[in-house]
Amino acid sequence: MSELQRIAEELDAADPLAGVRGSFVLDDVTYLDGNSLGALPAHVPARVEDVVRRQWGELRIRSWEESGWWTAPERIGDRIAPLVGAAAGQVVVGDSTSVNVFKALVAAVRMAQEDGRSGAGAGPVRDEILVDATTFPTDGYIAESAARMTGCALRPVAPAEVPGALGDRTAAVLLNHVDYRSGRLHDLPGLTAAVHAAGAYAVWDLCHSAGALPVGLDEHGVDLAVGCTYKYLNGGPGSPAYLYVRRDLQPRFDSPLPGWNSHAEPFGMRSDYAPASGALRGRVGTPDILSLLALDAALDVWDEDGVSVAAVRAKSLALTDFFLRCVEAYVPDGRVESVTPAAHGERGSQVALRCDDAGEVMKRLIERGVVGDYRAPDVLRFGFTPLYVGFADVERAARVLTQTLAG
Repeated sequence: MSELQRIAEELDAADPLAGVRGSFVLDDVTYLDGNSLGALPAHVPARVEDVVRRQWGELRIRSWEESGWWTAPERIGDRIAPLVGAAAGQVVVGDSTSVNVFKALVAAVRMAQEDGRSGAGAGPVRDEILVDATTFPTDGYIAESAARMTGCALRPVAPAEVPGALGDRTAAVLLNHVDYRSGRLHDLPGLTAAVHAAGAYAVWDLCHSAGALPVGLDEHGVDLAVGCTYKYLNGGPGSPAYLYVRRDLQPRFDSPLPGWNSHAEPFGMRSDYAPASGALRGRVGTPDILSLLALDAALDVWDEDGVSVAAVRAKSLALTDFFLRCVEAYVPDGRVESVTPAAHGERGSQVALRCDDAGEVMKRLIERGVVGDYRAPDVLRFGFTPLYVGFADVERAARVLTQTLAG
């Protein structure tokens, strides 16, 4: 046993979250791709079977009331809320991340433009959207469409340069909390404060942070936020996303997708639209019940195992520190380069390594039982989900990477 293997063994023995691993369906594969798709919580299949066989198969239409289907989007939203630092009544679950980005960004621009028209005298014309220049492509596509729809110009800006790019024409800023390629954690409190100081609205994409680290939406006054649930929240492939609307903004939230599910009287079948109160304004059409309730079951891990976000963050940093240490010890100089910040305050829960022929390297890693993923042109991504990844997994991944690079 090597020294690093011995250390991994000691760290796993002292890990307060080690017992949570048994709540997931895992095998001998070292799974470091939870930043793309989380592992299956072991109790979810039985819960989904109950939804299909009993709630749908026996109760049928009665389940909208008797099984709580109708209120599931806001009820499950309240379960996600503490994981992103929000009080109840501000998160609704439904639709995809892309759809929720569109809702949030257009609503943010509409509020900013309304601000400019209100009060004594006309304010500045808010006709500019800033978007994270390094964003996941879909966010950029959605931002471009939202800009055209609202008559705004779109300006891609690196997150660190946002404070200097803000002006009196800025309506909204769309940012990623954690960069999907590099794993860099951006300054949510500082950037939100800068956006507010400019009179604009902040929209945050939490896809790569929720469930892995503290977010503090309420604490930091974030206006609107969106995120997926199939990564660190382990909701399953295609599980619905969520939308956060800060409580004081809810009466002004003007969704560009007003569906019957967000109507004040959804069963009134009126021809004119009147929005519901609260976060329910973020609903659109009939919720995807099967995936929604699979997500509901997956969230039990946080309650039943008594997991805190603070404990998850502490382990996340320890895992990524140890992985970087193992890579430094095992991998020959010059073969890989970390593009993930070393500073804890700037790191999410993944490590991205740049190397030659990264796509082929990841393919061979997967064949050897270490599952991460690849992002063009040259990045190996390894995601560390503290609920089920251990320190022995980390050491093995670095060791197999070294063997793979050696051919």
